[in-house]
Amino acid sequence: MSLGNEITIRALMQIDNLQPKFAAYNGATVQGSVPLSGDTVLIGEFAPGNGVFTLIDRALKASAVEATTQLVEREFGFFILRSPSNAEVSAARDAILSELGASMSDRVKPSVASTQIITSVEPYQAQLLNKWRKGALLVPGQTLGIIECAPAAYISIAANEAEKSADVDIVEVRAVGRFGRLFISGSEDSVKTAIEAATVAIDSVDGQDG
Repeated sequence: MSLGNEITIRALMQIDNLQPKFAAYNGATVQGSVPLSGDTVLIGEFAPGNGVFTLIDRALKASAVEATTQLVEREFGFFILRSPSNAEVSAARDAILSELGASMSDRVKPSVASTQIITSVEPYQAQLLNKWRKGALLVPGQTLGIIECAPAAYISIAANEAEKSADVDIVEVRAVGRFGRLFISGSEDSVKTAIEAATVAIDSVDGQDG
């Protein structure tokens, strides 16, 4: 049975050439198969959340991808699928779209909610962030960059493009919930370049107004 219009595609993106630091961050935080540098990943966010289970089932049966993450939080379902083969990830994506009777243009178009750049981070604020970060330690005196977007899952594109564009460290990536948030650190120039690249990447995704 097709799920059809019962499910809203809040986010669906295929990211190829996963960057080393973002791949390592995912490897430390995911539930299942660990993505590696250079992999292609398919990331989705759907409403209502329970639809994610059927969609992942269809994708796994239609391709040679591996399940990295699947979860349902209060509002949305979220998943990550991975493969070293871009073609296999494309097959998984197409299976999901076929199940929904939809196309990539039916996804919600993301928007950047806010960006912040904090130079010379104070030691106490750095330690507060380090208490809950899952990535690199934020060193006092570094520049901290923060970008927030909606739907949340699109922050993954921002993270990969930020690393691709500049020498920055990934402190935290929060890709589930109402808003996605990316925290990066490095020199002031590097963080500014990375935030600009992340913003462009989010703005370049097409889709429907949410």
